[in-house]
Amino acid sequence: MPPPASPVLVTKVKVQLKLAIARLRMVQKRDEALAKTQRRAMAQLLEQNKVDSARIRVENIIRSDIITELHEILELYCELLLARAGLLEASPTCDPGLEEAVKSIIYAAPKTEIKELQTVRTLLGEKFGKDFVLQAMENSDGKVSEGVVKKLSVTPPREELVLGYLEEIARAYGVDWPKGKNKELGDPPDFMDDDDENPSGGQAQRVLEEPLVAVDEGAAAELKAQEELSKATPPKSFGPASPLHVNPPSPSTDNIHPKVTLNRMELTTPTKKPAAAARKPVEKKGDGVPDLDELAKRFAALKR
Repeated sequence: MPPPASPVLVTKVKVQLKLAIARLRMVQKRDEALAKTQRRAMAQLLEQNKVDSARIRVENIIRSDIITELHEILELYCELLLARAGLLEASPTCDPGLEEAVKSIIYAAPKTEIKELQTVRTLLGEKFGKDFVLQAMENSDGKVSEGVVKKLSVTPPREELVLGYLEEIARAYGVDWPKGKNKELGDPPDFMDDDDENPSGGQAQRVLEEPLVAVDEGAAAELKAQEELSKATPPKSFGPASPLHVNPPSPSTDNIHPKVTLNRMELTTPTKKPAAAARKPVEKKGDGVPDLDELAKRFAALKR
């Protein structure tokens, strides 16, 4: 039985797991940038019709994508161990909930470029013993993830996968490969009906001229209507004549007050008396009493 794990060993495992996660993410970004450059170069080879060279080089792109997927799986296993680090301290043996992650990391670490994973593998070997590490490396009990085993295999890619990669790269970069793939619908018919949407010859000329003639006639009619409207004079009367009529002042006089007629009868406005006449003192009799007749005349004049 392996010795119980000390808190110091578990702390070291946690630190190395964090470093491994950061390194895996950095390597994934680097590989994605390189894959874009390789795909662009592959599209140029297909455009130059260098198919044999493209078939060989596309295998590097396929292998790079497989390794990227492997790094994603290992990153998830590292995050799982980091989240369940308390189980590493609880028991000297590997917990069943951690066995797949631990054995997959031990199995894949020597076959990757991530040094932090190799350090984690060494620490896990100290924790669970040499027999546990040997069992994981040989995968004798089948506990290693099937995806990890498949992605670390060195078998060449299938022909269908190679062609699929080449076609996808050509489509993404707008390359016509294989040649004539965009003409799968066949050639157009040799003749077309007279009432088609794309006429040719004299029919096309006639179709182009007819709308122009219609537009010219419409514009001429609109211009003619505008000219007639500008020459027209407004009517002198709208409906029945009003009984009230106002004559404008004569231009030969200085009178600014017009004449007002009602039913052909001229209406006169009372003229305003001079201020001096309005303020004329009322004549008084010898005893100082105002004359009543004079007052009556004044009131009568005001009423008018």
